Amino acid sequence: MKKLVYLFQEGQKDMKELLGGKGANLAEMTRIGLPVPEGFTISTRACGDYYDNDRSVSPQLKEEVMTALRNLEKETGKTLGGTDQPLLVSVRSGSVFSMPGMMDTVLNLGMNDETVEVIAKLTDNPRFAYDSYRRFIQMFSDVVLGVESFFFEQELSKVRREKGYQNDPELTAADWQEVIQGYKTIVRKHTKEDFPQEPVDQLFLAIKAVFDSWNNQRAMIYRNLNDIPHHLGTAVNIQSMVFGNMGDDSGTGVAFTRDPSTGEGKLYGEYLINAQGEDVVAGIRTPQPILSMANDLPDVFQEFVDTANKLEAHYGDMQDIEFTVENRKLFILQTRNGKRTAQAAIRIAVEMVEEGVITKEQALMRVDPEQLDQLLHHRIDHSDDVAKLTKGLPASPGAATGQVVFDPDEAEILNAQGKKVILVRTETTPDDIHGIVAAQAVVTSRGGMTSHAAVVARGMGKACICGCSEMQIDLKNKTFRVGDTVVNHLDTITIDGGTGEVILGEVPMIPPQLSKEFEMILQWADETRTLGVRTNADTPQDAQKARDFGAEGIGLCRTEHMFMDPERIPVVRDMILADTTASRQAALDQLLPMQQDDFTGIFKAMGEHPVTIRLLDPPLHEFLPDKEELLVDITKLEITNPDAPALKEKRKLLKSVRLLDESNPMLGHRGCRLGMVYPEIYAMQAKAIFKAASSLAHEGIEVKPEIMIPLVGHVKELEVMRKVVEEAAEEVYADQRVKVAYTIGTMIEIPRAALTADLIAKEADFFSFGTNDLTQTTFGYSRDDAEGKFLQHYLDQGVLEHNPFAVLDTEGVGQLIETGVRLGRQTKPGLKTGICGEHGGEKRSIAFCHNTGLDYVSCSPYRVPLARLAAAQSAVESKVSVKQ
Repeated sequence: MKKLVYLFQEGQKDMKELLGGKGANLAEMTRIGLPVPEGFTISTRACGDYYDNDRSVSPQLKEEVMTALRNLEKETGKTLGGTDQPLLVSVRSGSVFSMPGMMDTVLNLGMNDETVEVIAKLTDNPRFAYDSYRRFIQMFSDVVLGVESFFFEQELSKVRREKGYQNDPELTAADWQEVIQGYKTIVRKHTKEDFPQEPVDQLFLAIKAVFDSWNNQRAMIYRNLNDIPHHLGTAVNIQSMVFGNMGDDSGTGVAFTRDPSTGEGKLYGEYLINAQGEDVVAGIRTPQPILSMANDLPDVFQEFVDTANKLEAHYGDMQDIEFTVENRKLFILQTRNGKRTAQAAIRIAVEMVEEGVITKEQALMRVDPEQLDQLLHHRIDHSDDVAKLTKGLPASPGAATGQVVFDPDEAEILNAQGKKVILVRTETTPDDIHGIVAAQAVVTSRGGMTSHAAVVARGMGKACICGCSEMQIDLKNKTFRVGDTVVNHLDTITIDGGTGEVILGEVPMIPPQLSKEFEMILQWADETRTLGVRTNADTPQDAQKARDFGAEGIGLCRTEHMFMDPERIPVVRDMILADTTASRQAALDQLLPMQQDDFTGIFKAMGEHPVTIRLLDPPLHEFLPDKEELLVDITKLEITNPDAPALKEKRKLLKSVRLLDESNPMLGHRGCRLGMVYPEIYAMQAKAIFKAASSLAHEGIEVKPEIMIPLVGHVKELEVMRKVVEEAAEEVYADQRVKVAYTIGTMIEIPRAALTADLIAKEADFFSFGTNDLTQTTFGYSRDDAEGKFLQHYLDQGVLEHNPFAVLDTEGVGQLIETGVRLGRQTKPGLKTGICGEHGGEKRSIAFCHNTGLDYVSCSPYRVPLARLAAAQSAVESKVSVKQ
């Protein structure tokens, strides 16, 4: 049988998969001699066994837990449930990857009606003892017995109100005894049983509850959001309690070795005197800045500073540290790599390289490419007179505008309807995770910079303000008040998470300004990566934006988007509805100069970088009015004005729409099939490209056009279309008396094209894999129908690990790409290959492209920085795997 339980001194930091992140770090800190309260860890392996055994604790686990408990009792000189020296323990979750607040914790376990009196005598502090007992009853009842914490908070508020108190520390021992009796009544009412008194029973019930919390709704939402595998399970850490609520020489806090919002190299955090850890992270009391501890407990503060520096140096990364001070003695309860904003991640990585702590390659791996998106958004323009409503703590940077909602469920519903909302709460709890995901930003009236709302929002890259103490929230009437100003449900507000300001209404925004550290990390990425990064752009503006973000060319210019201009639609419809080749050519002659202007602007924006232009792809019906709307218009005219000239035109238009109507247009007359039937359309587009290129060549501007034929499934299609393009080039170049080098390739988006790539490569200078359509045709899914009807069910049921339209399906679609590249290069060893679907901006898909040997990826302009970093990370990982 494999071992299930490990004492802290038996583990170390590299055992995260077995001990969880928290357990591995507790073991490591014990190993290096830091003041860690004694304890042991139940492994993630035991969690897997628990679920395999139909959620029951095995005899082996019971035996190993009891053995470890006896060892803990020996180490501490205390006994769980003992009447001489009672041992109290915490029971905490600890997954492999950090999931702050998503799973459950129980503190002060081991307290009952007997041990509370013993602790009161031993500490000569009855108030502390009964305060600890009521905390245990509330937390255990919520986590283990399923009695919502709301009922206990309601009871505590009632007692405070009756006694005339403002804060918990004002309650006396007798007051806490009164609260405890109220709590027991609540438990009896909701569970029909008395609160459990046997500490060993309490322990195993708590262990089961922590295991069960691995699959609670908020934990599953968080794992889906952060792409954490569901099979890993959680460890359980049993640790002897230390108490920060023993008086004014005790306290508790959370601190980061650097600022997790900005990355500044200074100690950042908060603490509370005479409090337990949950008081800080739950946001129930607004804590003090960590630096003020230098005045309250100067010796302890200096010891903590030294310990924090030691931990950062040991782990080589910014640390998030939980600590407790008991009677002026410091204890470290946890350390982990701290969650941070993108801005902070980049600054910390660059500064740690400059400090000689890590290498450039390690720095590249420290920044999540997905986070870069946070830095590319607008911020509030303070140049105008902005009327500030109130101000709180700037918990997570960024600006956001949205409608005020007070309920996380409503936030989720409105977000699904396409509405932007800002979630306003007194404080958030882990159960609010779905609302935080749905909201543009979060505002709380209580809590500090390390509260649940702050930590989760920072991890998601959402703006957040905490501790808006002037904000009086009325959940019943769905309003909040600041002074005489009342803000109602669904009113619009704007928040600045960088300054903590809350502003009424919508406020102008200005473009982002990228830091020197941002530019530095991307420069290092460019020095490291081997995969090229292009952009998908259809306008000169998008092309210029992509160049500003470091794009090395255009991998996809969708010419159909140019036809959607309202001024061009009538000409496009004339082309589609033409009865003869001559009338169609007349419309095409009008479109040609328009297209030429488009390409000229894009070529200028891209300069010497290559531009891949896809010829017309969608079915022609997309440029015509909706059939149902036309029928309605015709029916109205037949009733109200049957002699109207417009009626005849609409009937003619309806006839054409019906002729072009297809049962399955995405697999119908589109792409190169249009060019095969109407070669004059592709000839016009090719001439526009070459006229633009020639005119710029006359100006001494070098351009590199790459003409891409879409939806090729058979080599003969490409052969015919290539000839159309080449003839257009010869015609233009003869007229312009100048030649511009160009290439002709195809978009591989049909499985047959990938499987016959060796034949298609004879006619192609390059392949660009259109992974959007290739995914649709490989799976046989219509993307719109799949995402709207059954795809989420597949994800929830574990049929698919990821949405294949968001993350490349390497098992199926990826196999076709690998086959296409291999066969294509058998025919042409130097064949250039890339992808231009939306997967080109997704980090796991980029890693696949790197490993498959593609030359480039192409993505939307704002994803270019992400792709540059992800490509560099893929190169670093490849080096590591080669060394191994």
